[in-house]
Amino acid sequence: MIHEITEKTGKFKARKRIGRGRGSGSGKTSGRGHKGAGSRAGYSIRPAFEGVQIPYFRRIPKRGFSNSVFRTVYHIVNVSSLQDRFETGATVDAAALVEAGLIRNTKNPVKVLAHGEITVKLNVTADKFSDSATKKIEAAGGSVTVVTPKKKWVRDYGSKKTSAVKTEAATEATTEPEASAPASSDTPETPESTD
Repeated sequence: MIHEITEKTGKFKARKRIGRGRGSGSGKTSGRGHKGAGSRAGYSIRPAFEGVQIPYFRRIPKRGFSNSVFRTVYHIVNVSSLQDRFETGATVDAAALVEAGLIRNTKNPVKVLAHGEITVKLNVTADKFSDSATKKIEAAGGSVTVVTPKKKWVRDYGSKKTSAVKTEAATEATTEPEASAPASSDTPETPESTD
């Protein structure tokens, strides 16, 4: 039947060919308008660009505090996933989790949660554990090791000033001239006569 043919052919729509005469509906300027940057080849504009005026996202007020810059994003792993992917006595760390396909990479810290049950004995090393996950892993005969979190590098201005003061003190100590003893004359001084 014709409707069985058209429902398949209707899925593929031919693209609109521009610049094919006035009768096509997109002739002459081909829908680009007259002159200006938009009519030239290679023209592009980023989203939300508003010309010379201040963009909308800069005009609206910004209030409050956002923790998105400072928050820590964890790779989440449940104990049920450990049960499925590892055998008894295995050592589970970030590298092993990546190899097992439970996390994507080792860039973010790993947190183990207690969803599901675990019966195999595993030695799990991660950055964080929920209390329930710790109890379940230890109840199964396994062990839990918490990795010491890496501290963010912060410039220590105090130590820099202290070292500068010590350097200055050492320099002054080396450049200070030694006190010279008074020169002694061999001939004794004679008192002046009062004639």
